Amino acid sequence: MRKIHIYAVLLLLIFTACEETYLDRFPKDQLTVETTFTTNSNFETYVWGFYSWFGGYNLGQQNADLNGDLMIKSSGSLGQSWLWEREIIPSSSGNWTTPYYRIKRVNLMLDNIEGSQLTEDQQKHWKSVGYFFRAYSYFSLLSKYGGVPWIDRVLSDSDEDILYGPRNSRDEIAGHILADLQYAVENIDPAGNGANTVNVHVVRALLSRFGLFEGTWRKYHGLGDETKYLQASLEASAALATSFPSLISNYDLVFNSESLAGKPGIILYKEYDGAELSQVLTSRMRNSSGNWDLTRAAMDLYLCKDGQSRWTSPMFDGDQNIYDEFRNRDNRMYYTTVPPYKIVRVGGNNTFNWEHTGIAEEREYIDLMETLTDDQHKSLPDKNWRGFVVSEIPHFRKFNRGQGYNVTYSGYKLFKYFNQLNTGIQNKDFADAPIFRMGEVLVNYAEAAFELGSFDQSIADLTINNLRVRGGVDPLNLATMVEDPSRDTSVDPILWEIRRERAVELMAEGFRFNDLRRWRKVNDYAGEEKLGAWINNADYNNKIPIQGGASEGYVSPYGVPPGFPDYYYLYPIPTEQIVLNSQLEQNPGWE
Repeated sequence: MRKIHIYAVLLLLIFTACEETYLDRFPKDQLTVETTFTTNSNFETYVWGFYSWFGGYNLGQQNADLNGDLMIKSSGSLGQSWLWEREIIPSSSGNWTTPYYRIKRVNLMLDNIEGSQLTEDQQKHWKSVGYFFRAYSYFSLLSKYGGVPWIDRVLSDSDEDILYGPRNSRDEIAGHILADLQYAVENIDPAGNGANTVNVHVVRALLSRFGLFEGTWRKYHGLGDETKYLQASLEASAALATSFPSLISNYDLVFNSESLAGKPGIILYKEYDGAELSQVLTSRMRNSSGNWDLTRAAMDLYLCKDGQSRWTSPMFDGDQNIYDEFRNRDNRMYYTTVPPYKIVRVGGNNTFNWEHTGIAEEREYIDLMETLTDDQHKSLPDKNWRGFVVSEIPHFRKFNRGQGYNVTYSGYKLFKYFNQLNTGIQNKDFADAPIFRMGEVLVNYAEAAFELGSFDQSIADLTINNLRVRGGVDPLNLATMVEDPSRDTSVDPILWEIRRERAVELMAEGFRFNDLRRWRKVNDYAGEEKLGAWINNADYNNKIPIQGGASEGYVSPYGVPPGFPDYYYLYPIPTEQIVLNSQLEQNPGWE
């Protein structure tokens, strides 16, 4: 995928019509269309516009995860609307209109393939690429709304029955997505159009993701017919595991590399250069605007080095002292939330200079991070975008010792996308963003295999244990596994470990809320009180909210939410769409 921000002038000529409805027709002036879809290079140029649909580091992933159980917003006084029953039916929503606008663009290309100058193989390739992007867009709709109208061609004035017709069923939409992706696997040019483009591996990565989502949604929501989707996920994941046998050895470099080109385990990435195309996510890790914390539940998922949970491992030293809590844990914890420390600032609140306090535990993780990272990526003490050092972690918003940046509510500030590649410049960050990577595929593989009854030690070694190596964690041995006594007892102990690995590997990447939705576990997990670190409030002038109003205990920024109604599992269809099309039925419970 070349720099995704590059667009051809011809796209501007074709797509200047406003997006008035979810199925609005194309402009009647089709002269540019007739001259656009001719040669192979024309199709390649046209498709570059589709690559901008991959969000990359656009902040949406992290905000979505706030609706789950593992992250919490570190600003404001209200919890997330999905968990506090404040969701309303929107009058309009990009969740609906944007995918349909994209589908329309894809269908325009697909409708013009056969009349072009393309060879038969080129036609199959561009049809496959179109099917991939159409499936990508329909997957977004399906995951939120369930059944939606299926449109597979550009509509004309005579298509009133489609334009204002009823929703297709979930079965139909899911079946079409599966068929599109399976066609693409068989017919796309395996190499795509060069490095970092949609190729057979990228198609399989989406098939791995979609098949697992739809298969488990069907199983846990009682819809049936899950096997064919889980099998599709399994087969795609297994093929990718063969094609990508190795991973970037340093977990942090998956997310904080200046370039992901040629990196092992990266299937597709979004390239940033800091000039023509930049991102702000790194800066949000280093100022007061990020507002993302991990929760107590997230921290409890990280294993100790011996591969056991904090509840059973003799290596766990307790959680009522934050230095103890971080000791002997999965290295991915240290890359994902800022480890604790305390320093002496030299030169006032805002300074680059510091020195150790002379207390061993207060420098323990400063020394540890020196062995895990370098000065271009993560280091302690924590620093803001200008390089000013933060005096101590935890560093609470409501008691920040004169430093209003890099603050937290829970005590566990998100650290995952922090790097120092561009210190001193804000909102012009250029670390590349993985779009599809093997870390996700491997946890998809493990989960699909378990759901199909084929998960064994060989698959555990290929998937879970391949990922644990990066964390410095002992492997999962199914024969000697120690069960986590804190697990949800409705979940098989092995599946619990697979889901744990998924949560840890994909923390703060935008998967968790949808995972809870497909497992039908939102209320069970995210409906609980979101807690943070254990503190003695006297150390913070009694300014931090503690669970139950106690003087010491777990931080509790928002209290206990009212719950997650069952009908919230599907999003409400925007009212303007139902006004435009009276045959669209609202999702149950939102009427």
